[in-house]
Amino acid sequence: MATADRVSQELRLRPRWALVAAGAGVLVFGGAAVQAAGPQPKVDELTVQLLVTSRRGGLEILGALVNGLGVLGLGATLALLFTCVKARKPQIAQATWIIAVVGAVLAAVGGIAYAAVISSKAHQFATHGMQTYPEAKALLSSGGVAALQYAGLLGSLLLAVGFVLVSLNAMRVGLITRFLGYLGIAAAASSLLLIGSAPALLLEVAWLLALAYLLSGRWPSGDPPAWRTGEAVPWPSSAELREQRQRATGRGRPAKPSRQAPAPRREPVAAATSPTRSTTPKRKRKRRK
Repeated sequence: MATADRVSQELRLRPRWALVAAGAGVLVFGGAAVQAAGPQPKVDELTVQLLVTSRRGGLEILGALVNGLGVLGLGATLALLFTCVKARKPQIAQATWIIAVVGAVLAAVGGIAYAAVISSKAHQFATHGMQTYPEAKALLSSGGVAALQYAGLLGSLLLAVGFVLVSLNAMRVGLITRFLGYLGIAAAASSLLLIGSAPALLLEVAWLLALAYLLSGRWPSGDPPAWRTGEAVPWPSSAELREQRQRATGRGRPAKPSRQAPAPRREPVAAATSPTRSTTPKRKRKRRK
């Protein structure tokens, strides 16, 4: 496909991509809000957690479902952005796209399935037996629960790696600003280091909404040049920006001062000596007769 045709096609599809990114941000935030609603365990103890989860089983499944849809939207956004990067930088590995998509699917499906299984186990624990710690431990030590848990963690890891690679390469070819590039990297890193925490969630949602705003064509400084040219337009370095500002103001590099001959040395002028008592002749006194 010719560059002009690709640019016009991207221009037509960008409003749809903006809706996908914005919807993903809203769903990720909404899933976390649903999971935070309802009764919460007061202590970090297994039996108490299962009893409380039994009471809020519907919220757990609904929150995981909404969050899973948001994660799939994040994966779709990264896949679409990678396609634009690939068109401007053909040497980028296709494995980045695979990592992002597979990670999003694993994280979404694993999270939804894990929430459903845990809710079922919690209901079984609350309605049968003596609700003791050994019973709770036995219910959660099955291989299926562990497999779903590890699948979700593996998906989150792959999604974070794809998040970093897509954000970094999109910034390098000039499709997103430096601010969005570094924000995406920070969101991906925090999602691994601070799993399920509010800062990681807010960074991820902020990146999705900011990217949706850029894709909609309403970015305050205008579209990055790479969207208009269809080619990679790397952002200038700090030194290049400084030189551009100097040329814009007409100053350029300051000229070196020319070496001038030293001024002739002036001899100090002797100060005029004022008469003192020792140099003034003494008056003769008149003799009294």
